[in-house]
Amino acid sequence: MRILSGIQPSGALHIGNYFGMMRPAIALQAEGEALYFIADYHALTTVRDPETLRANSRRVALDFLACGLDPERATLFRHSDVPQVTELAWILSTVAPMGLLERAHSYKDKLARGMAPTVGLFNYPVLMAADILIYDSDVVPVGKDQKQHIEMTRDLAVKINETFGQVFKLPEPRINPQTQVVPGLDGQKMSKSYGNNIDIFGDEKEARKRVMSIVTDSTPIEAPKDPEGSTIVQLYSLFATKDELANMREQFKKGGTGYGDFKKELFEKLWEYFAPMRQRRQEILRDKSYIDNVLSKGAKRANEIADQVMERVRKAVGLR
Repeated sequence: MRILSGIQPSGALHIGNYFGMMRPAIALQAEGEALYFIADYHALTTVRDPETLRANSRRVALDFLACGLDPERATLFRHSDVPQVTELAWILSTVAPMGLLERAHSYKDKLARGMAPTVGLFNYPVLMAADILIYDSDVVPVGKDQKQHIEMTRDLAVKINETFGQVFKLPEPRINPQTQVVPGLDGQKMSKSYGNNIDIFGDEKEARKRVMSIVTDSTPIEAPKDPEGSTIVQLYSLFATKDELANMREQFKKGGTGYGDFKKELFEKLWEYFAPMRQRRQEILRDKSYIDNVLSKGAKRANEIADQVMERVRKAVGLR
């Protein structure tokens, strides 16, 4: 079984990235051949500074490795180190219905948030489909909000297969029912572009400040509070044991404790949770060649697979 997932280097990774993509991906290392790419091609839709993009890509590699990705069991590489994916994206675009792309939730959401309606943003699902199909991926772990992209990938693969014969296998989404959408400081989905994130490896003072800025209602300290829908409780549930979570929910309902105290409790659990990963990160940084070696080895393996698939695709469509 071949597993594929990718993450954008659009900025420092936050806990939404970790629980939504990184932790499930790391857990899948033991289930099959895992390929994880740093999606720098995709990041071009939002990152315009070349030095920032290069630095972000390297930082994603560092942080992923620090969080538990094992390069002996998984392949980690940069998107742009496999340029064949852009060739496949063009071939897929020749059969992609406009209506299919116009229905993409992510495109409409980004436009609603003020992003410019570029061709790259519109074609984003086509490039994502190429990312998946070029490695003959069997399984793609995604959150519920990303399921549509896998459905669109399957639609495009079927279009190619119907037009040119059996070229692609159809990938399956792997949606972990335990993985929830991680809320940001304002209660919406955590996202760097929304500015509501808490970074995994941020400065302690800044991380504490951001946790303490979580938006709450004006319920007085002495009054009971509703744990249902509370951003504090939702985030705490990611780090706490069942008993600890039950205790916080009980304290919410009982009253007499202010939101500030609950936020302090949340920060302590969050900071403790990532402590071993911060230590591993420092160890990696001391080996100047480690990241480059991992990415080089990963690119070699990714290209081996992509070359095989693209030979099959080119022959099928008449380019060879």
